[in-house]
Amino acid sequence: MTNVTQMNETDRQYYFMEKASGHVAKLGEELGRRPTCCVTTFGCQMNARDSEKLVGILEKVGYEIIEDENADFVIYNTCTVRDNANQRVYGRLGVLNGYKRKNPHMKIALCGCMMQEPTVIEKIKNSYRFVDLIFGTHNIFKFAELLCSLFENEGMVIDIWKDTDKIVEDLPVERKYSFKSGINIMFGCNNFCSYCIVPYVRGRERSRNPKDIIREIEGLVADGVVEIMLLGQNVNAYRGVTPEGDTADFAMLLEYVSEIDGIERIRYTTSHPREFTQRLIDAYTKLPKLVSHVHLPVQAGSDRILTAMKRGYSVLEYKSIIRRLKAARPGIAIATDFIVGFPGETAEDFEKTMRLIDDVGFDASFSFVYSPRPGTPAARLPDETPYSVKLERLQRLQRKIDDNAAEISRNMLGKIERVLVVGPARRGEGMLSARTDNNRIVNFAGDTSLINQMTNVRITEVFPHTLGGELVD
Repeated sequence: MTNVTQMNETDRQYYFMEKASGHVAKLGEELGRRPTCCVTTFGCQMNARDSEKLVGILEKVGYEIIEDENADFVIYNTCTVRDNANQRVYGRLGVLNGYKRKNPHMKIALCGCMMQEPTVIEKIKNSYRFVDLIFGTHNIFKFAELLCSLFENEGMVIDIWKDTDKIVEDLPVERKYSFKSGINIMFGCNNFCSYCIVPYVRGRERSRNPKDIIREIEGLVADGVVEIMLLGQNVNAYRGVTPEGDTADFAMLLEYVSEIDGIERIRYTTSHPREFTQRLIDAYTKLPKLVSHVHLPVQAGSDRILTAMKRGYSVLEYKSIIRRLKAARPGIAIATDFIVGFPGETAEDFEKTMRLIDDVGFDASFSFVYSPRPGTPAARLPDETPYSVKLERLQRLQRKIDDNAAEISRNMLGKIERVLVVGPARRGEGMLSARTDNNRIVNFAGDTSLINQMTNVRITEVFPHTLGGELVD
């Protein structure tokens, strides 16, 4: 008899994958066809990477992956950064309940950040009792084991860990794209911004061994990947221990990745201004594979609001980082995040945010009206600003960002850009879609043999959200 308690975690999960394969095969015999599964992802790129792992395991145990939620097994990988993400999940669960009444063998699983909230678990247990499996962010590597529990037990299976120091990455992954891939380099966050629930649902920071990261990327390159996205809640807090016992910071990790033959582009997300070091800035001078695009959330342009948010830097310090980045890599595109209507934000505070946009010249932003998250310090702050005022501010901010982006796009006219061709364009026969170094979409006429390849395109047209171009020999 196999003693799974003595196995390392990776071998243990492969044991459960083999066991789950038997359960899925038996279900297939009962159905007279291959069982189907649909995985829906809410939230960030780390969630998307987690979903690729779920899909990889599901395919290995025998499921057919489909996009129709009227499937034999449906998984929602959830986000809880804003309340509307939670509400979307609850709304979709109502639809799934209707499917399940017509399909009694259907199974429904919920995972991800939303499942780390105790109040959410209680609500699901009381109001959505047709859900079969609930697990969180810390034990996603146990999915095959949990799948076996789902087949072998009656009632709802709940497996939520408050925190963990485990990192288990050597499991099946089904990538969405053949030519680019995200890779987790660290997990969790120690910053505890007053509005943010991420440290509570993702746990404390823990970094992967740089040797393991490099080995995984080398495997991806061998499989055709040319662009890598390094992922973490706060990547520039990365602290990996080398085999020699030395500590590798994020700038050093970027150097290691840049030395891998076959990697054409390196991206990363998300970073925090408080730990955006000069060593990281200097990497933009030394590493040409590092793209000319940085996503650096600022959240507000008022020092008073930044203090209330517990962000740990001033507007002047943020602008200093941007100034040094632009000196290190002229023409670099700066994307950011803004929270509009944080409790106590005055008209003067908001105008300071608008001035910051002018000063920096942001290329893009993810901007939202403040959403209180239960359990965070900011949720207890008095908030007297009407929602209509917050919404009007958000719309003004987004218009200004759009104007900046349009000006940057116009300045690209006539220039030759090195692009990664990602697939057919959504519109136009014979048109291809590609990404520029500064993360813009450019569409141009070309043969499908260019898909997954790097090529040169001259920018010939500017549209509200894309560019037009022509292939350069």
